[in-house]
This record gives sequence, C-alpha cells and structure tokens, in this order.
Amino acid sequence: MPSSIKINGRTIGQGQPVYLVAEMSANHHQDFEQAAAILQAAREAGADAVKLQTYTPETMTLNLPRADFQIGPGTIWAGRNLHDLYAEACTPWEWHPKLQKIAGNLGLDLFSSPFDASAVDFLEELKVPAYKIASFELVDLPLIRRVAKTGKPIVMSTGMATLGEIEEAVVAARQAGAEQIVLLKCTSAYPAAPEEMNLRTIPHLAAAFGVPVGLSDHSLGIAAPVAAVALGACLIEKHFTLSRSVPGPDSAFSLEPEEFRAMAQAVRTVEKALGRVSYGASPLEAQSRAFRRSLFVARDIKAGEVFTAAHVRSIRPGHGLAPKYLEQVLGRRAVRDIPAGTPVSWELLGN
Repeated sequence: MPSSIKINGRTIGQGQPVYLVAEMSANHHQDFEQAAAILQAAREAGADAVKLQTYTPETMTLNLPRADFQIGPGTIWAGRNLHDLYAEACTPWEWHPKLQKIAGNLGLDLFSSPFDASAVDFLEELKVPAYKIASFELVDLPLIRRVAKTGKPIVMSTGMATLGEIEEAVVAARQAGAEQIVLLKCTSAYPAAPEEMNLRTIPHLAAAFGVPVGLSDHSLGIAAPVAAVALGACLIEKHFTLSRSVPGPDSAFSLEPEEFRAMAQAVRTVEKALGRVSYGASPLEAQSRAFRRSLFVARDIKAGEVFTAAHVRSIRPGHGLAPKYLEQVLGRRAVRDIPAGTPVSWELLGN
C-alpha cells in the first residue's frame, strides 16, 4: 500500500502538509445558512476540507420507544432516544450538492461519512473525492466493502477498535479494491479525556498497516492535534462550530473559528519545526559560529617564549584555533611578539 494518498490532487502523507478537516456534523442546527457560514468560516480558519455526515434517522436506527434505543448514562446525550437524536443531527441530503458547490468556490474539499449503501450511492452521484468511515461503523465490513468498490480514498477512524478489528477493516477494504487508505487514531468519547487518547499509537498504526495515519480528535482544545502532528499524524479532523454557546449535539466538543485557526497555525509551525534529520549548522546557525569558544593569547608573549597556560585561554569569540588543540599549543614557542587578544593560529607557533 502507498505511504500517501491523494484527495482532489492533494497528496496526504509523511513529508506533506497536514490535511486539516473541519467536521460539520450537527453544528448547522438544521439551518442551511448556518451550514454555508460554517464552510466560509472553516476556510478562513485554515481548513483544507469540510466533512459532512450522510444519513437519515431511518438509516441509522429504528424509531422505537424500547430501552435498547435509549442512550444510557455516561455521555452528553444520556437519556436521548437514538432516532430523535439523529433526526436533530442529520444533514439534509438536499443540502449536499449546494454545500458542495459553495465548498468548491471556496477552494475547500468536501466529502462525507456514509452510514449505509444508499448514502454511498447518493454520494457517488455527487462525485465526492473521498469517503470517511466513522469509528462506530468500522465493524460494518459490508459498508466498508461498498465504499472500497468506489475506488475512492477511504479515511477510517479507529475509535474503540481492537488491533484485530482494525485489521479486519483494512483487509476488507483492500480486498474490495481500496488502494488509498488513511487510518485515524480516535478516542470515541465526547469529549475525550487527554489521558485516554494514547497518541503514541499513531506511529504504531502507521508501521502496522503501512498507511498514512492521522487523528480524529474529540478532546477539548488544540494540544492533542498539535502533539499528534509531532508524532507523525498527516491528517487532523476536528469538529467545527460557529459558536459553542448555541446548544447542539456536538457543540460542547467542537472548536470555534478562532480556535481552529490557532490550531492550524500551530500545526503549520510544528510542520516546519519537524523538518528532517539534520546535524551541523543550519544557515541561520552559521552566523553563530563566531561566538563559539576558541584559543586566544591572554597575556603578551615575546618571540621565542614558550606558551603556557598563563598565555592561552579558551574564550569567546571563535576566531582562534578550536579548544581541542590546547595541548598542542602549550609548550610551543612564539614565532614573534604577540599581544594579548590575538587569536591563536598555527602560524604563530614555532617548535
């Protein structure tokens, strides 16, 4: 498998700029103008792409009042009925082509997470450039195979998954024809606690499956994605909202525009800082060489006089012989009168 993929001609992988994805999710609050504004704000904040979720309540669950379909304690959606939650959170399918056009005009990639085969068929009609498999759907191998058959790049989140489950998903995708896969380290808690994120998994995932790896982040703030980039993440996905003050299913763990911009700027700085394996002076460091220590005449010395420790010191700046030559200087005779403050050079030394 390739160590990089391409989405809309953009290469994603090691050594390439990190691909920043703003996840709209439910943060449009069923208002198309809000959705359009999210696209604009995401672009201005430094996003490379915006991701949607393509489903209806009926393609996600059953509309039944039974306890199985009620969300239990421990999440921000505790007590909600699944069907009702998805009805509130879904993005109307008729919005997709309009949002796709707006994104294209903004220079944003736009793709989505399908949750069943009908969503894949719909997104194929729109010619989306890539697909996302959500963490909860990683075990839905028939869905993964259906997406893989499109031949498009697949981004798969791995929240909750064991190494074996991730392998099953990757194998299913590859056997169905997928040649471009990105895996995302993910902690499927909302919000995710830093101590549960285990970002050191990122390089392990990359080595285990030979694919680019990124982070789908549900933590608060921007520290985790920036750290992930330092560990080799090449794609960062983060929920995006215009304002957390507007209640919604995903508002609490989404970034506002200024926060996303700060994350993007930090990621770009880290990219530059990571650089490559390099030793020796950088171009800017070369100017500092002059301030290294070197050997200087510390006391006036007459021609023919022997250099002693009283005559030579290792000091700044670096215009004389390197300090490592001190032992070879001591005991030699001065070839001429040398005033204090003269950098020591081989030409000044006799036998």
